[in-house]
Amino acid sequence: MKKNKVILIAIGLIISSNIIAQEYKAKVPQELITADKVQTKYLGELNYVDAFPTDATIEKAYDFLDTSRAVEMFLNGAQASSMYAMLNGHVKLGFKANHTVGITEDLMNARSLWLTPQTTTPYVHAEIDVKNGPVVFEISTPAMGLLDDAFFRYVGDIVKNGKYLVVGPEYNGGIPDGYTVLNTKTYRHWLLLRIVQPGDRKEAIQAFKDGFKIYPLSDVKNPTPTEFVNLSNKQYNTVHASDVTIYDELNEIIQYEPEDAWDPELTGLAGSIGIKKGKEFKPDARMKKILVEAAAIGNATARSIMLKPRDSNVYFHPEKRQWFSPLAPLSGGTYDFNNHGERKLDDRVGFYYYATGSTPLMVKPPVGKGSIYEIGTMDKDGKMLDGSKTYSVTLPGPIPAKDFWSFMVYDNHTRSILETDQVTGGLDSNSKGLKLDKDGSATIYFGPKAPKGHEANWVQTMPNKGYNVLLRLYGPLQPWFDKTWMPGDFELVE
Repeated sequence: MKKNKVILIAIGLIISSNIIAQEYKAKVPQELITADKVQTKYLGELNYVDAFPTDATIEKAYDFLDTSRAVEMFLNGAQASSMYAMLNGHVKLGFKANHTVGITEDLMNARSLWLTPQTTTPYVHAEIDVKNGPVVFEISTPAMGLLDDAFFRYVGDIVKNGKYLVVGPEYNGGIPDGYTVLNTKTYRHWLLLRIVQPGDRKEAIQAFKDGFKIYPLSDVKNPTPTEFVNLSNKQYNTVHASDVTIYDELNEIIQYEPEDAWDPELTGLAGSIGIKKGKEFKPDARMKKILVEAAAIGNATARSIMLKPRDSNVYFHPEKRQWFSPLAPLSGGTYDFNNHGERKLDDRVGFYYYATGSTPLMVKPPVGKGSIYEIGTMDKDGKMLDGSKTYSVTLPGPIPAKDFWSFMVYDNHTRSILETDQVTGGLDSNSKGLKLDKDGSATIYFGPKAPKGHEANWVQTMPNKGYNVLLRLYGPLQPWFDKTWMPGDFELVE
């Protein structure tokens, strides 16, 4: 009897379970099912046992995840690495934050490795570090420039004389009257100015020195005299790494700066590859191999975006010209690369891998003021510029620049001034002997040797070496803004 009862109970359970299974069985869509074998482009074959990845597939997935995150860290962290490289390059020259000011008194040249500088007006450089409290700088002669933070984010424009006070994130003291206050989230900053006082350059520089001071607010009653250093002709580097050592640069930044100064997403990316504040960055053999690979991919990606953008919106005249800029209005260009809530990632990568300085005045300056930039990396047929060949570029007249215009030539490797026998690395509308046509147009030649009769309109290049060119218009006029004027492309001279 007991045996029959057990059998009946068992049968009942089976019947009951079947009823439940039939009544509640999910209708699983095909897109939720993972096949036992999946072929991919980058990881090859991926294998599963009833949707559980095999050990080999798990290893491939984690390697790819770490590599992709390291690539993203390279691309999105390069702007921070660039800032620190700029500051540290000057530290190696003996510069001290809040004290030393560098001036290119004899202008810039190719001996100094800077990202895309110009050689027309003097630069003023200083580091401001507010880790120990607010810092003051005073200006009493005409100059214009910007202050950017440790992550190359815009803090403020310097467009008038007076006293400026830079206040860090941890300061709780009082703010004295009489200062233009610049609040910031980081410790280290780059102060960049251009001396714009008209007249003799040496006199303008001396007047600037006589009227400029920088010191901690705590020393306001008895500041140490500011130290000035002539940066011209100094051989030093301010450009960040393009190889695996960029991750060491990023680690230095995260260790020094406030933990909440950067976007948590980017800090998270750094943490995922072993860069964590307060901890030693010591990748194991596996991660070292991954970081080398990621840096190579990141470098290739950044240079592709920088030298041959795929987004037609960054070209100033799509389908008509090869000139472009990550700041182009067609792509919704903004100084922080935020267009209606969308971060323009490629534009940001291209800009910071190529240049320095973040300010709204670089994107949409008022008509007749500030400056605009157009980048040339290819000839009219989309081929990279070759230093062995001779090209001509025509700027139709009248050229819409109230102040002046200039061409600068840069080395593709360093994005710094191309080193040639021409110390200036370019020319501008004030260059001695420059010839214009009757309608105000200018034809400029780029090549290893000057075309006969056009020596004053020639920019020297190096045989068998690639390069890129930056066209600047200072005080751009309305024809540039409404696109009724456009520069000619690079035309091969036979």
